Amino acid sequence: MMHCSTLANGLCVASRPMQSVETVAVGLYAPTGSRFEAAGKNGLAHLFEHMVFKGAGGRSARQISELIEDVGGDLNASTDREITGFYASLLAPDLKLGVDLLADLIRRPHFEAAHLDLEKKVVLQELAETRDTAGDIVFDLLQEAAFPDQPIGRSVLGSADSLAAIRVDDLHAWQNEQFAASNLVLVAAGKLEHARLVDLAEAAFGSMPSGARPASPPARFVGGQRFERRRGVQAHLAIAMAAPAWGDGDAYAAQLFADVAGGGSSSHLFQRLREDNGLAYSVSAAAMPFADCGLFYAYAAVDRGEAGRAQDEIEAVLAECARELSQRDLERARAMAKAGMMMSLESCWGQAYYVATRLLREGALIEPTEIVARLDAITLDQVRAVGTRMLAGPRALSSVGAKLALAA
Repeated sequence: MMHCSTLANGLCVASRPMQSVETVAVGLYAPTGSRFEAAGKNGLAHLFEHMVFKGAGGRSARQISELIEDVGGDLNASTDREITGFYASLLAPDLKLGVDLLADLIRRPHFEAAHLDLEKKVVLQELAETRDTAGDIVFDLLQEAAFPDQPIGRSVLGSADSLAAIRVDDLHAWQNEQFAASNLVLVAAGKLEHARLVDLAEAAFGSMPSGARPASPPARFVGGQRFERRRGVQAHLAIAMAAPAWGDGDAYAAQLFADVAGGGSSSHLFQRLREDNGLAYSVSAAAMPFADCGLFYAYAAVDRGEAGRAQDEIEAVLAECARELSQRDLERARAMAKAGMMMSLESCWGQAYYVATRLLREGALIEPTEIVARLDAITLDQVRAVGTRMLAGPRALSSVGAKLALAA
């Protein structure tokens, strides 16, 4: 059973006790990320995530690492376009240490100019690593093509120029604007008691100011194309269209359509491109919901000379899915979606992340059985209809290694 409490300053505290385990996962999540950045400071959210680990709460970066690893634990973080999280996995008796470290990272980071200069070099190496991986850069290009000149269309990592513009004052401003208590969710799952977690949260976060929820410009799918020349034998291509937002009544239907189209080795795209035609080793499709919009995409990595043919095949397969998707297709996709969720909940971290995302996205605790019920309620007509609507809209196209064009 999940539990939820709210501190006087608005900070939400939620837990999923799991008495059959001996460990605990604890995380602090905020509804913020790169889509909340100013254009000239792209990459700030991700750089902030890095910088809090350079020193916080009177401890150096090395001391933070040693403290968590002295007890066999792990401390990490992630930043995407709409959610930022800091989390620790520990043995159950060390829950207090995890909560206190998370509080230090968010409330008492050091943010020294010398550290900032060093960490920018680290992030530039991370950016270079991504730039060297065509299968990564094609998705940054796709996001840019789908949402041009919008924060949600920019890279989470930023660019060399935007990173160079970030100063220590920007980090402090981001901390104050994006991490107020009323925007935060502290979650834990594993061998714990909810009442004790609330007490630890009150001690660590109770004096934080409440604050206002951050806002970002609304997103609007536009579409277009982006291309990057690159030497090599392969071309990477991705085709996208607008999809339902998180919480939209058709969001689950869009997910199931994506799973039928390219969610596994039995999917239509996998069978057509890989098994029938030998065009690709990697092929997939997915629906990505955001707060006020969504993105459905299909992706393949193919021989450069076959890129145009692969693009045509992808479009043909998607059209066939919307037109001819069968009940058997739907049941297989439904089973995959339910099993994938349930398997992810086998771990403490999976449970904690599930609780956090439900609270941030839907503002309520929703048992996994309710998600199963929602998936079970989706009909064949709904999945076909949402696929037809998505395919009827404009396209975004990105390619690396082969220049492609959207159909007129």
